[in-house]
Amino acid sequence: MPDQFFSHISLAAPYMELPEEFTLTEMLRFHGKFRKSRFSIPDLLAMLELEREKDKEIKDFSSGMKQRLKIGLALFFDSEIVLLDEPATNLDTKATTWYRNMVQEHAPDRTLIISSNQECEYDFCQEVLNIEDYKR
Repeated sequence: MPDQFFSHISLAAPYMELPEEFTLTEMLRFHGKFRKSRFSIPDLLAMLELEREKDKEIKDFSSGMKQRLKIGLALFFDSEIVLLDEPATNLDTKATTWYRNMVQEHAPDRTLIISSNQECEYDFCQEVLNIEDYKR
């Protein structure tokens, strides 16, 4: 049904806002009220590699930590389709490796669509569409 379409899609993008007054744990619990988590809160914190920040407000996160959280919300909660727009934006080298590992581990059974100009963000994908190929 069109009014339930949102429940089948997860999205992560650098321009998306997060509720900054929430702590990380509060955000994970809040998100879990709308979408079933595949993991417990302690497991989510460990997979995000943000255990030490569990009680930190999101407003105090770096841009890279916020991006990692957005990717985690898209990947670690149930949805059939995962849309990632420029997923490595604001991620350092270590976090970019984390992103690649998490996508390969947690999205093989779902439709994954990555929008990016950076090949390192999608070079592991089975199919690649280049928008330039469709411009007249």
